[in-house]
Amino acid sequence: MPPSSRQRRPSQPRAKATVRAIVEAGFISLSRHGVEGTTTRHIAEIAGVSVGSLYEYFANKEEIFDAMHQHVVAEVVEMVQPRIPELVRMEIRPLVAELLYRFRDLLERDDGRYLRYMSYAAYFAPRNQLEPINRLLMNLLVQYVMHHPDLTRLGNLPAMGFIMINGGIFTVIRHLTDPHPTVAFDDLVRGLGDMVGYFVEGELGRTS
Repeated sequence: MPPSSRQRRPSQPRAKATVRAIVEAGFISLSRHGVEGTTTRHIAEIAGVSVGSLYEYFANKEEIFDAMHQHVVAEVVEMVQPRIPELVRMEIRPLVAELLYRFRDLLERDDGRYLRYMSYAAYFAPRNQLEPINRLLMNLLVQYVMHHPDLTRLGNLPAMGFIMINGGIFTVIRHLTDPHPTVAFDDLVRGLGDMVGYFVEGELGRTS
């Protein structure tokens, strides 16, 4: 029987490599079998470890899904964080395009494993685990406003920033998971950039 909670955290290089292999196998199994079809045995076979070894670190597939989610969140943070000094100096439309193209490239990496994960993530990703990404994007927004002080005239900026950021992310995910999208990705990016740009320009014009 598998244990009721994770047995131990990896500290040695070999143990860390095993955990990484299990997490990567989770992405592969999810893309092949879906949420319900994925089992710890499938994951262990793909990772090249025994089921017993898997249970040394994860009690069940839900704990593996949790680790997968943390991995994706860390990848997004790692993608954006180092570029904040450059991003905050961009105009709004190029900024939106840069973020969306890089997000697309991340999701499509490794044969689209992350993208297939994101199409299932709502089933098992606790909302509070998105907090690192929310903090990162709000930090980007704050620093962006500091470099573009006219934006302080916008009303309810944090709420509008949250709506536009999250709306853009989920729109991209929906587009990329649609086998027959009605618009090209480039057109989608331009449209989202224009949506943000027109809102800001309109609000600044109204308050000038």
